Amino acid sequence: MKRQLTHDDIRAAVYGGAVLGGGGGGFVERGLRTAELALQIGMPQLWTADEFAAEDLTATVALVGAPAAPDPQVLPTHLLRALELLRRDLPRELVAVHTNENGAETTINGWFHSAMTGLPVIDLACNGRAHPSSVMGAMGLHLADDYRSYQGYAGGKPYAYVEGSVSGGLEATSNVVRRASVEAGGWVGVARNPVEVGYAVENGAPGAVSFAIELGRRFLAEGPAGAAAQLGGEIAATGTVREYRCEQREGLDVGVAVLDDAAGTTLHFVNEYMALDLASGRRAAFPDLITTFDENGQPLASADVEVGRRISVLVAPADSLLLSTTMHMPEVYAPVEELLGIEFAPAAKALADV
Repeated sequence: MKRQLTHDDIRAAVYGGAVLGGGGGGFVERGLRTAELALQIGMPQLWTADEFAAEDLTATVALVGAPAAPDPQVLPTHLLRALELLRRDLPRELVAVHTNENGAETTINGWFHSAMTGLPVIDLACNGRAHPSSVMGAMGLHLADDYRSYQGYAGGKPYAYVEGSVSGGLEATSNVVRRASVEAGGWVGVARNPVEVGYAVENGAPGAVSFAIELGRRFLAEGPAGAAAQLGGEIAATGTVREYRCEQREGLDVGVAVLDDAAGTTLHFVNEYMALDLASGRRAAFPDLITTFDENGQPLASADVEVGRRISVLVAPADSLLLSTTMHMPEVYAPVEELLGIEFAPAAKALADV
């Protein structure tokens, strides 16, 4: 199905994305502004994957960086510039774009691009929830020895602005872009990793944008409890933050938040929440969804948590989400576990038992 995105979609997409962001995926207000701008300047289109030939070429549009960085800036013009740099270097034409993940800003990735260029957005994400590393959102391309990654990037305030394009191995090019985000003040817009639509459908999360919109409508009507019910989850903890640490490492927010509740709730995050521990043991771990809400029931990014703030924690099982094949690959978890100094990766351990 082909349809034009409307103003009725904006709040649902952004708030549904914020829930699925699991602490990452950007910020609500910026997502709303970018989506509103897209509809003011053009007519962004959302097409289901079956509207394309399997061999048609699509590319990921994304944001890369640390949300708590002190001086970031990515403007809609930066998003468009990143796509221009990518298209300049590609051996053949793109016919569409798709987002890397669901999040408050990332679910609407591609809307501005579509409004400005006429390229449709595919109702598909590399992963149906937010994730911290580029490899987690690369749909298994890191396993293809002959895959050549192309990436365009742009971002930063005028005195820290960077842009560029890079091609080569997936890990090497992703590291270049991550480093560029640091030099830009913490954040860049990226267009990257062209693949055929058939590959994206097989290895990504088709239907992810619609999934976020449906969830957002439930959240807007019923709040966190409604979102939890929609996802087959629950509000697992509520309390006041008594300890919070966050530092930027390798272009990511790495930290922990501890609540004062009787259960001893501890949240570990690398942009997104990676693990929820109670005094009695591990309650949930990525790719399970762990999302925080403020005292007013609004989605709260891990970067906005602070000591003295009262929060609630939603937990939903991984099998209720639309997940990429990478979420079941043990090797993608190791770098994130190393940053936190803990082991989690429940999906990887489950695979090992098969």
